[in-house]
Amino acid sequence: MSLPRIGVTLGDPGGIGPEIVLKALLRWPELPPAHYVLFGTPELMNREERFLGVKLGWTPFDPGREFEQTHFSLIAVPAAFSAAVKGTASAEGGRASFEFFRAAAVAAAAGTIKALVTAPISKLAWDLAGVAFRGHTEYLEQFYPDAIMTFWSEKLNVALLSHHLPLKAALDRIDKNSLVRFIAVLRAGVEKARPGSYQYLMAGLNPHAGENGLLGAEERDVISPAVEDARAAGADISGPHAPDVVFRLAYGRPRRIVIALYHDQGLVPFKLVAFDTGVNVTLGLPFIRSSPDHGTAFDIAGKNLANPQSMFEAVRLAADLSLGVL
Repeated sequence: MSLPRIGVTLGDPGGIGPEIVLKALLRWPELPPAHYVLFGTPELMNREERFLGVKLGWTPFDPGREFEQTHFSLIAVPAAFSAAVKGTASAEGGRASFEFFRAAAVAAAAGTIKALVTAPISKLAWDLAGVAFRGHTEYLEQFYPDAIMTFWSEKLNVALLSHHLPLKAALDRIDKNSLVRFIAVLRAGVEKARPGSYQYLMAGLNPHAGENGLLGAEERDVISPAVEDARAAGADISGPHAPDVVFRLAYGRPRRIVIALYHDQGLVPFKLVAFDTGVNVTLGLPFIRSSPDHGTAFDIAGKNLANPQSMFEAVRLAADLSLGVL
């Protein structure tokens, strides 16, 4: 039986992406057996292997070959950048990381790979390169409007109603219909990716979840009616809970998922407890997509200091999901 193909992008060549990809994949005996397909340039792979003093043993990708034991191959993506980009956000690095990702997304949509793991990119570098998207999820949303950003760890699970938006724009997205739709898509995505019984905890927006309208009317007028509709549709959901309490209610309970109403509401507590082990999983796609929960870390790029654990967990989760282990 041939192994599933798991795509892995190298991320921004100026950041720690190539380093943590190599470090994670070198722990292949701890990963599920799979055909891991890298998206980048041979020059970048060779440069990073020389820097780390390692050899992964990858081969050029052959679409006609199947493997029954763990194998590594590389799809060469045309991209031009110099070694000088290391440690900086640059237009060259942004364009390269975008092209790596775009090629991998096309391969995932075509079924060439069963899952996609993306190493960190820089939103600033994408902007310098003239890329019109703030990140991976925003790019995918143009093809898959129901894409949802979720974060998973042993201690805490979080789903974001909105992600890379200015706070004012994120707050403008909180309306009843959007919430009802979001909960339904989230439930379907979770059931497809990680089948089982989950409880959903809706975070409030205002202090003390509005105190019955004394500290804000959004809970009373928008969020509570949406929760009631979702419950009527079969969701095991509660809330809105006070934002300063809801994460405590879910902490250490792997079958509970907090629905956060904007980026930092969900990611401040998540990264506090799972920065090195958390995994970002995009739901609502026809393929599996995961990534580490941190960024490019330009300040330590090229110093062999990057911790690959979150990348390792992202690869392992994508492979497990592809194999139907979870």
